[in-house]
Amino acid sequence: MLVVANQKGGVGKTTTAINLGTALAAVGQTVLIIDLDPQGNASTGLGIPRHERKISSYDVLVGGAPLASAIVPTRIPGLNIVPATVDLSGSEMELVTESRRNFRLRDALKAFAEDNSNYSYVLIDCPPALGLLTVNAMVAAHAVVVPLQCEFFALEGLSQLLKTIERVRASLNPDLEIQGVILTMFDKRNNLSDEVAADVRAHLGDKVYQTVIPRNVRISEAPSHGLPALVYDLRCPGSQAYIKLAGELIQRERARFSGPLAA
Repeated sequence: MLVVANQKGGVGKTTTAINLGTALAAVGQTVLIIDLDPQGNASTGLGIPRHERKISSYDVLVGGAPLASAIVPTRIPGLNIVPATVDLSGSEMELVTESRRNFRLRDALKAFAEDNSNYSYVLIDCPPALGLLTVNAMVAAHAVVVPLQCEFFALEGLSQLLKTIERVRASLNPDLEIQGVILTMFDKRNNLSDEVAADVRAHLGDKVYQTVIPRNVRISEAPSHGLPALVYDLRCPGSQAYIKLAGELIQRERARFSGPLAA
């Protein structure tokens, strides 16, 4: 179970969740995406209209609805989603006085797993904030995937996220780790992208994926059609990069569960 998180907006979290999930499904993995962002962009990007989101991640977290009742199939074979609605925007206020408020998603997933074990991967798409929704995701997951835009302030924002991961690990989920950092929106025409990539690799070493996601107009266009980029244009550089990234992720996960993680 992987959290896709970064408190900065516009770094490619939802794009990564959608396209990574699609790429994993394309190679035979069964994938569930949980949309925890009140904007519901992952749901929209996978073609789930708002009127079909009758039971959402809000109902699971706040209303106690069974996770299975919120799952909606997508047009991608092997890829399902728990959609989000704008109701999530008020969930932190509603949960703040509740018991086990940090464990709502973990408890829902645990109950779900008792009767369902058919997903190879669960990807949780978080809002651009380090609040209760993101903490719930980190408590439920075993690792964090961090999309990091190749821009000047990338490392500054990353340090805050790393501190949050450490706090969650210290007090709520000792098994949590960073699965990998994904360099996104890489522009090979811009020297700054190379400089940022080099800085991030110098600080985090092998935690940074070798695959880099390029800045690509087809990736930007795809959500308006309710499609992942891999379906909208499989041959574009962005889609091909996400396919390579899925291969890297699978290798890291297999290494983690079969022995020491070499990353």
